[in-house]
Amino acid sequence: MNRLLAATAAFAFGAAAGFAVAVQAADEPPPWAYGFEGLSNSATLYTLPGSKHSFTQSQIINRYGPAGWFPEDHPIMPEIVAHGRESAVPTVWACSLCHYPNGKGRPENANITGLSYEYFVRQLIDFRDGARQTSDQRKFNTDLMAGFARAMTDEEITAAAKYFTSIPATPWISVVERETVPKTKAAGGMLLTREGGEADVESIGERIIETPVNVRDTDLLRSPRSGFIAYVPPGSLKKGEALVMNGVTAGGERVIACAICHGPDLRGLGPVPILAGRSPSYIVRQLYDMQHGKRNGVWTPLMIPVIASLGPADLLAAAAYLASLRP
Repeated sequence: MNRLLAATAAFAFGAAAGFAVAVQAADEPPPWAYGFEGLSNSATLYTLPGSKHSFTQSQIINRYGPAGWFPEDHPIMPEIVAHGRESAVPTVWACSLCHYPNGKGRPENANITGLSYEYFVRQLIDFRDGARQTSDQRKFNTDLMAGFARAMTDEEITAAAKYFTSIPATPWISVVERETVPKTKAAGGMLLTREGGEADVESIGERIIETPVNVRDTDLLRSPRSGFIAYVPPGSLKKGEALVMNGVTAGGERVIACAICHGPDLRGLGPVPILAGRSPSYIVRQLYDMQHGKRNGVWTPLMIPVIASLGPADLLAAAAYLASLRP
């Protein structure tokens, strides 16, 4: 593992230095792909339908042992996944806090199911080496991940990788084309549908609105069984299919189709990750970060020529179509 870390780190930074590109992209990160604000604490005991357990809010968001609502839904978690390591410098939070025990995660982080072991380890190495950053400096969990990766031992990385890559990807997001969408607010890195007196609708514009199916279960209780819905502009799926499957951009240009490297079903090939059924917010962030030199892993140089000419409309369409696919 140590030899792998040294070799890949040298290659990653060397390759990244030589790839300055002119991109057809927005000057600012897409605001709908980033969101913030925190959760509140409460002494109330909460329950979820189907769970035998109850937890207070502080237990639900415990960084070193978050609530386990449905232990029967996933394998036995290794220590780093279940509790992290509070003695580390910096401390390492439990992987299950943000990515959930089942690995499905939320829009502000990542779904880490269905990945290959090689790819999973590679990403932690990239975080450790500073090759994965963010285009929006308010997105603090990117720096958190980098700190966790630096503090984790090789054994902990191996344990986390073996655990999460043993969990197959299953549907988590529903994609709906719609001209008008519920108004949302940014909270905890997600877009939450406004409720009560604040509830209203608005034009979707050139955005993807990815929001929990059940706001309370996701935002307050962090339910690993409560998925997401992504509203996308009408026509997005057809445009996205043309780009992803055939390499045709919104402007009619030709690029390498995503399916060439990520597999005909977009479920990944070895070190190349699965894209089918992934969070559209996450996909757009990664493509945008690559375009702007914030993600510089070993494989990024292969992506740069493919995505350099993609504009905001292309990123949106591709993400919408990919999210609509069954993983």
